[in-house]
Amino acid sequence: MILTLTLNPSLDRTIEIALLDRGAVIRAAAARLDPGGKGVNVARALLANGIAGRAVIPYGGDEGRQLVHLLELAGLDMVTVPVAGRTRSNVTLAEPDGTITKINEPGTALSPQELDTIAEAVLTAARPSITPPGDGPGEPAAADWVVASGSLPPEVPADVYARLCRRFAEAGINVAVDTSGPALACAVAAGPALVKPNLDELAAVTGMAPRCVGDVVQAAEKLRAAGARAVLASLGSDGAVLVSGEGLWYGQAPVDEPRSSVGAGDAMLAGFLAGGARGPRALAEALAWGSAAVALPGSRVPAPADIDRTRVHVGPPDPARPLTSPTPKSPGEARPR
Repeated sequence: MILTLTLNPSLDRTIEIALLDRGAVIRAAAARLDPGGKGVNVARALLANGIAGRAVIPYGGDEGRQLVHLLELAGLDMVTVPVAGRTRSNVTLAEPDGTITKINEPGTALSPQELDTIAEAVLTAARPSITPPGDGPGEPAAADWVVASGSLPPEVPADVYARLCRRFAEAGINVAVDTSGPALACAVAAGPALVKPNLDELAAVTGMAPRCVGDVVQAAEKLRAAGARAVLASLGSDGAVLVSGEGLWYGQAPVDEPRSSVGAGDAMLAGFLAGGARGPRALAEALAWGSAAVALPGSRVPAPADIDRTRVHVGPPDPARPLTSPTPKSPGEARPR
């Protein structure tokens, strides 16, 4: 089973527009409201593809109750933790050419007591239930992975994912971390089984500005030397690189008509874990799920009918292959999540 933890979940409203014209009255072509937050998206993608998963979700206020209601309607297996603050709302403006403009609220602060309650909820959800003989199948098996992902709420210390990583690893659970900035740097030093930075985040945490696949591999190896056991680097339209103790691989999965990149990295991580979380087979599955998400509107997650594995190509990386995706102007600054 795969557990996900989202410290800063959200309600995500995606509005499709013809063109973002500042200062003008813009009529929407379509709109949708989805449960959001990186761990929530991972759990939704697993659910859509019949993979056993469970989400741990702190929630608060009317927005939090609406978030939980939407997830209940979707049939998501989850553990909810009430908190004092209000769950945030995010807005995404999507243009026909695939350009995405996101407005993300900061979220609500979590107290040390609330963080401890959330961590205990994860550990409780991860433990297998002991069912007496003859009383039925019982609860799902113990969690193989915990995915700790997303931005941190205000006032939450940057080392929170690092502390959670050590706590969960002590319980024998593999930890995958998908975050950015100081939280990512702290988490890497805690030795997670996997980190999944995008290109911006990789540049920011390593102080590098990758221009080619070889630079990405070098930056990923830098994260492994700092503590991460494996690195899955998502490169947008340039594909992805996987670097681990078993080897390194590069892959692509072209998308003819991209609609929204929102949640595509989360679908990629879900596909990687669903594909066995190691080696070229898992990378291929990650690319298939991620590219399928890019072809869908808003933060919709791909279902089996959306996933085309025939377009995925995985093999040894060509170090000289240039990247078409822009890197941050300053390696010390990543775009906010």
